Amino acid sequence: MTTRTTNDSAPLPGVAARAVPYLPLGLLAGLGAILAYLWKYPCRFGGAWNGGVGQFTNFCYTDIYPLFWAEHLNEGKVPYVDYPVEYPVGIGGIMEFARRLAGGDGIVFYDVTVVLMGVALVVGVLLTAALAGPARRWDALWYAVGPAVILTAYINWDLAAGALALGGLLAWAKDRPWLAGALLALAVATKFYPLMFFGALFLLTARTAKWVPFLKTAGAAAITWLLVNVPIMLVNFEGWKRFYAFSSERGADWGGLWFFFQKTQWFGMERPGFLAFLGDPEKLNTMAMALLAVLLLGVAVLALAAPRRPRLMQLCFLALAAFMITNKVWSPQYVLWLVPFAVLARPRWGALAAWQVAECWYFFSIWLYLVTQTGEPALGIGDNPYFLSVWARALTIVVLMALVVRDILRPEHDVVRQGEADDPSGGVFDHAEDRLVLRRSLLSRGVRQQPDTA
Repeated sequence: MTTRTTNDSAPLPGVAARAVPYLPLGLLAGLGAILAYLWKYPCRFGGAWNGGVGQFTNFCYTDIYPLFWAEHLNEGKVPYVDYPVEYPVGIGGIMEFARRLAGGDGIVFYDVTVVLMGVALVVGVLLTAALAGPARRWDALWYAVGPAVILTAYINWDLAAGALALGGLLAWAKDRPWLAGALLALAVATKFYPLMFFGALFLLTARTAKWVPFLKTAGAAAITWLLVNVPIMLVNFEGWKRFYAFSSERGADWGGLWFFFQKTQWFGMERPGFLAFLGDPEKLNTMAMALLAVLLLGVAVLALAAPRRPRLMQLCFLALAAFMITNKVWSPQYVLWLVPFAVLARPRWGALAAWQVAECWYFFSIWLYLVTQTGEPALGIGDNPYFLSVWARALTIVVLMALVVRDILRPEHDVVRQGEADDPSGGVFDHAEDRLVLRRSLLSRGVRQQPDTA
């Protein structure tokens, strides 16, 4: 006769014990999701979505509700198959799932989408906390209840891509490269920006020569991306490629610095003639891609020449910020892309708070600017105050980038690397030896000491 011992159930208490510290963050993230839903109250319950400029003056606009009709989901059309969609297939899949539950009702479609995005926010917060590690898990509060997060959470489907990208990077941190590649590929198939993180992984792989995990991740990513995209391509290639064609064809749009440059009046002054090329729509794609290439080249040189190998989250932040600054459009919800990586790259609250203020300023400014653009100037704002908020947001991110660069060049300022810590979320990069380092005389502090031959 045998009896059950307490060891039989040991794994569950162990898992529970590890999960308990994250419970308060999960609850606060849930609170953030609810607050974001309530912020849309004048539109969701007051009807402001359906009339005039109320959705702008009440600051409750969302893409989700009007796209239910614009993408013909109300007619039962399947994304890509029956109608081309201006988003990657991941978002199309979420649209189709919500459409099937909505029963032709736009409000229900919005509510179902909100539930999905709210879950993605909670998951993203918990993943951010796990990447930050036990000592700094509370830094994830910026993602859980940050003011800019609450204001922008349900404008679009960005939270889904964030959860997938963070899940992929946590899988990398836990030495699960196949899973990392699959999740990162799903993130790229939902929003394009997580592609920047493969560049960060590549640079640190080149520096440490940890090629096997990287190649596994890249291989899994390629296979996964093909698995979710090729079936749609085969069914309706024209519907599938709409996102890529739209991204290439669109001009400078709201929030982007290029939109400012295309204006002939800059804060009440005529645009200088020698800078007129910045406003040339025919050169826009070339200029945007060239500037992004220059910034990413700078990140690459920094990654390979810094005195100490940068942390993965620092490079992810710098690459993503470069992508956002050079983009042709900079929607208010793009702040959701950057918050977790800003927190993981440099968890110091002063600069983060200044940036969040600028993001909130821009959030209110864009809707008041759109009020003016729709013919109600008495209720909105003009070019000067709007573009002031555009530049304030951009400059606070540039400052954050500069501070992260300083932390890379002077690791003693990096609060994550205090004590014996190296790269807690770096996976195989953590405490790895350098195998490739560029000449760094221009980046190192001081003058390199010559050997004593006396």
